[in-house]
Amino acid sequence: MNLKRFLLEYGEKVPGFDVTVINEREARAAAGILFALGMMVIFVGIGYNHIIVARVYLAFMFIDFTARMISPHYSPSLLLGKFVVRNQKPEYVGGLQKRFAWTLGWLVSLPMMWWFVLHWEITFYKVMVCVLCLSLMFLEAAFAICVGCMIYKMILREAPEHCPGGACEIRQRERIQTFNLIQSFIGIITIVALASGVYLFLAKTESKTFFGQFLHEAVLTKAALKQEEEEKYKRETEKEFDNDDF
Repeated sequence: MNLKRFLLEYGEKVPGFDVTVINEREARAAAGILFALGMMVIFVGIGYNHIIVARVYLAFMFIDFTARMISPHYSPSLLLGKFVVRNQKPEYVGGLQKRFAWTLGWLVSLPMMWWFVLHWEITFYKVMVCVLCLSLMFLEAAFAICVGCMIYKMILREAPEHCPGGACEIRQRERIQTFNLIQSFIGIITIVALASGVYLFLAKTESKTFFGQFLHEAVLTKAALKQEEEEKYKRETEKEFDNDDF
């Protein structure tokens, strides 16, 4: 294998493109598949209290990203994505920036192999790494936002060619992409309602896991936490007195 070609070319040569490209539809489908599997792993882990599914998933993700770094042709998730979108028109993006992004994904999956697959030891911060990984997959699958591609652009200090969603092109937004006053109002109300709902859920709901407890404490002030502890102590004291009456 030609080393220079391996380093400077990634993907397919398509007529009309100066650089090697990959099909962004396949990449987004693969990200969606990995994200969906990751959420299923979380639900199964919580519902059945099993860690084997998490270990299998994280090992699969490590193997998948390892394959992606070498070639997009043999990544299991990309092949599944390719099958799903095989009847859709390809959307070509630059291959090297995607390889860089997926290399970052591999670097994230590498410590998770040790933390969760080879040596299971769960902590809040390790879980947050998993959450970060799932969040990046969601951004790519749902919004075509490739954070790794953005970092690639910052490092090169020049716009790469053929970014996902045409984000590298300098252009004005079209009319369909703009918001009128009513749409802006609805959008703001929706964001405020969602944020308020999340806050109220985390602040008012009693958590049954260490992760939930961390989030619960994170959204409350010190005064609110102190008041909560005092109320909890008061309830426990009253309960003890009630038991003594019998």
